[in-house]
Amino acid sequence: MTSLTNIFKQSVVVFSKNYLPIERINLKRAIILLVTDKAEPVDFLAGEILEVRSPSLILQVPPCIRLKIGGSERGWKVPPVSRKEILRRDKHQCQYCGSKKNLTIDHVIPRSKGGKHTWDNVVIACEYCNSHKGDRFLHQVGMHLKTTPKAPCHPAVTFAEKFWHDQQQKQVNPL
Repeated sequence: MTSLTNIFKQSVVVFSKNYLPIERINLKRAIILLVTDKAEPVDFLAGEILEVRSPSLILQVPPCIRLKIGGSERGWKVPPVSRKEILRRDKHQCQYCGSKKNLTIDHVIPRSKGGKHTWDNVVIACEYCNSHKGDRFLHQVGMHLKTTPKAPCHPAVTFAEKFWHDQQQKQVNPL
C-alpha cells in the first residue's frame, strides 16, 4: 500500500458554523470543502496536519475543519416508535436481563393501565421477561430496567457527545 493510499484513508472532523461537531469525512471531501472555500481550518485541537501536494498547490489539511456555509443546523425529527428503532436504541438486548434471544416489545407501564406507545414507555424484552412481567407494573414483580427508555437523540448530538468524550480520553491517556 502506498503512502498516498494511507493519506486518503485519513478522516477529518467537520464542525458546523456554530462549532458543533457534525461528522467525520474522508480527506478527499475535506480538501474539496477547503479549496472551494466552503470550510476553514480549525486549529484548537492538537493533531497531525496532513500535507497534500499537487503540481500547482500544496495544501495543509488539519484534523478539524469548520463549515462557512449553512445558516442553521439541519432539521431532524424524532423517528416514529417502531420495532426496528426500539431494537436499535436498546442495542438488540432485553432491558431486564440482557438476553439477545426471542426479543419482543414491552410497555413498561402496561397499555391496559394507561401506558402509551411512546419512546419513554417501550423497551425490548425477551419473551421470558415479558411474560413474567405480564400486565403488571415493574415494582409489582420486582423487576428493574437496565436503562431508562427515551427517544433517540439527533445524530449530530450523538456524534458530538462521542467526539468530546474521545477528546477527553486522549487528554487523560495521551498514548
